[in-house]
Order: sequence, then structure tokens, then C-alpha cells
Amino acid sequence: MEIFPLDTSEENLLAIFSDVFENYWDKVVFGPLVQGAVFEIHAPNAPTRINMLDGYLTVNFGSWHFHLCIGHHKGNRFFPVSPSLAHNRRCQRAEMYRYLNSDNSPRSWGMRFYNGKDEQMITIFFPNPFISDEEKLLKTPDWSRLGMWNEFRKKYLGLDPDPQDQSGTKFRCGGH
Repeated sequence: MEIFPLDTSEENLLAIFSDVFENYWDKVVFGPLVQGAVFEIHAPNAPTRINMLDGYLTVNFGSWHFHLCIGHHKGNRFFPVSPSLAHNRRCQRAEMYRYLNSDNSPRSWGMRFYNGKDEQMITIFFPNPFISDEEKLLKTPDWSRLGMWNEFRKKYLGLDPDPQDQSGTKFRCGGH
């Protein structure tokens, strides 16, 4: 796996999540990916609201929503939060990644976000050139599906597209 660290400032994380869910809500799969469990969620529609309150990002899809602590969190006067708990809740590590096959050709692309205890908060799986939107394996790679990956590499890492991303010939199973 190759890791590309991202800036975890509140401003940058808000920009990333807003970009993902306002512009690519229908292209990404997301959810927690921890040992023993993977949630592969497809948004039902564009978010009806994205907002911040007390350091928490809320992405609301109408019928359901999720919260992620990405900023300064203090609680309220009735339930204040200690600095150590606030640190543990807040996203402290964010990264773009690509999983590589044994021949170093990429097979999966995405982003991961971790709290202050280094527990994974959420993974965003980018469109994959080997897998259709309907989650069927494609006979030939559709390299246009790397568009989001390339845009995010440029926008959030300052990196141009990498020819290595188009070096694979098929998706080799073994987890995301």
C-alpha cells in the first residue's frame, strides 16, 4: 500500500468532505473499514446539508446522516469535553492511499481518516477502473474512473497523475 498524507486542519478536511459529498456523492462508496468489518455505503442522493457544530462535520442525506469530529471540539457548559477526549475524538491523521498488487500495479484507491487514538473513522473508496458502479468486475479497465483520484491528487496533494495508476490489467481480490 502507498500512503499519501493529507493536511488535517479543519479547513482542509471540511473542503475534502464537502468536495466528496457535494460533487461525487454518486460515485464513491464509504464507511468504516476495520478488522472484521467493512461498511460499503452508497449515498442515496446528494446531501441535503453539510454543516459544522462544535468541531463535528455533519453530512445529512435527509433520511440519515453521519458525524465526524474534524475540528475544535469542547462540548457545552453542561457537558464539557476534556482536552484529551477532544483530542481522541478529532481526526488526527488523514491519507489518500492506493493498494498495490504483488507486481506493484494499483488495484484500489481511496482516502482514510483516523481519530486521535489512531482508530479508523471512515474510508472513502474512489471509483475503481476495474469495477463498475454496479460493483461488477469490468472485462477491460475504464481508466476514466481514475478522474476523481487524479483530481484529488492534484487538488489536495499537489501531485500530477501517475502513469503507474494505469499499469494494472485486472482487479485481484484480497480486500480493499
